[in-house]
Amino acid sequence: MSDHHLAQINVGRLRHPLEAPETAEFVDALDRINGLAESSPGFVWRLVGDDGASSSYVEVPGLDDPLDIVNYSIWESVESLRDFMYRTDHVDFLRRRTEWFERPAAPIAACWWIPAGTVPGVDEAYRRLEHLRANGPSAKAWPLTRPEPPPA
Repeated sequence: MSDHHLAQINVGRLRHPLEAPETAEFVDALDRINGLAESSPGFVWRLVGDDGASSSYVEVPGLDDPLDIVNYSIWESVESLRDFMYRTDHVDFLRRRTEWFERPAAPIAACWWIPAGTVPGVDEAYRRLEHLRANGPSAKAWPLTRPEPPPA
């Protein structure tokens, strides 16, 4: 067991509100895909609303537009997150993301290492994404495609 876990946040901008018919297929799959994440090897934690609903409904400090939705989770390793993203039914929704989300002009996801057993607040997670956007990849925040090694 590692002394560190992988934290990841991604923030997407919807083309239509969560309640819109154009977004219904995405919204209808949230519980199933989130359940798939939770049952995946290496899953540790994910952000949920106070009522247990998907993090897509959670308000994030600094995000004032309801079309911006968040996903924030913690995994045992880069490999466990990648396996969930690309080797489960999640990949089908990832491939179709432009049906529901605008094309981003800046990075929408950031990863970083945290001490195992900790859960940074969503405000810190969003600051990590903003840091990546402003400064590029570093040990503080990096894209999943350019992972940093865990701290020694």
